[in-house]
Amino acid sequence: MTERYRSVPHATMAASYCQGTIRGTDPASFNSEDAASRLRKAMKGLGTDEHQIIRVLTEHNNAQRQEIKDKFKTCFGRDLIEDLKSELAGHFESLCLYLLMPARYFDAFCLKNAMKRLGTKESHLIDILVSRSNMEIQDIKTVYKELFKSDLEDDIKSEVSGDFQRVLVGLVQGGRSEEQAVDDEAAKADMREVYNGGEGLLFSTDEDVFNKVLVTRSIPHLRKVFELYKEYASKDIEGAIIGEMSGDTQKAFLAIVHYVKDPLKFFAKCLFDSMDGAGTDDERLMQLVVSHSEVDLQDVSEVYQKEYKATLVEHIKKDTSGDYRKLLLQLTQGGGTNGVKESS
Repeated sequence: MTERYRSVPHATMAASYCQGTIRGTDPASFNSEDAASRLRKAMKGLGTDEHQIIRVLTEHNNAQRQEIKDKFKTCFGRDLIEDLKSELAGHFESLCLYLLMPARYFDAFCLKNAMKRLGTKESHLIDILVSRSNMEIQDIKTVYKELFKSDLEDDIKSEVSGDFQRVLVGLVQGGRSEEQAVDDEAAKADMREVYNGGEGLLFSTDEDVFNKVLVTRSIPHLRKVFELYKEYASKDIEGAIIGEMSGDTQKAFLAIVHYVKDPLKFFAKCLFDSMDGAGTDDERLMQLVVSHSEVDLQDVSEVYQKEYKATLVEHIKKDTSGDYRKLLLQLTQGGGTNGVKESS
């Protein structure tokens, strides 16, 4: 059962409790030395036992994988990451390595990865920055600075511009209100300000108003603002954003709205979009599966099936292949101790 929705007020959905697909080995029976030995055996000598690597990685949660990684070096004087790099390739290698990164390290890595290639992966940035708590954002910035010797905010400013840049910079501050009580009069005032900054203007849109309200207000407050907006205006808030904005700015504001309204539905759409159309965005798919496997992936999968009339497993089978697909399926269905067999 996830701690994110339970312990982070702005992500809470009406007392719903979510659970991931990877829960790890029972602490009473967890043996990091045994797991490290299994990995060493899987990579020693001629050939590689990919099946065993998949089992070990999916039988254990992230905290246990960190212990296994340390024990591997202690027992064998070898670096597990380097051994996996020498034995594996392609998306399967990347996914294995991602599973061995601590959570906020992985977030920082994904943000950097989204900006370091030719052409920034805007959706990858949005997925993370829209959905992390204030505390998680602060931790990400600290880890990012340690890993890459640069500030996350500065790197974002160097890669994107305009109103989209301002949305991301606002999110990177990690300053969203976490107040759970809703002041109806304050919500009405924000609703009118958003309306007057968008539909209420004849020739332009005041993106600053949208930015201030959508980036800084608490989740319960925003839900009330959106409810009031629909009653007051000719469109709902999504329709207003679509009508008033375009490009990445529109995508970012819509992502905030969708996340606020229903986080599980938001993540299901992100997963669907990663596999929709021509070609799979494998980096985005891996980013989402790894990030949510211990948090809420079981619940996201259930919403996915309702929304898209097919299971997440079915779409992964269709859009991926080989050991990469097997590992993704184990993560999606539940690995090792959850009793789910590998799917081919």
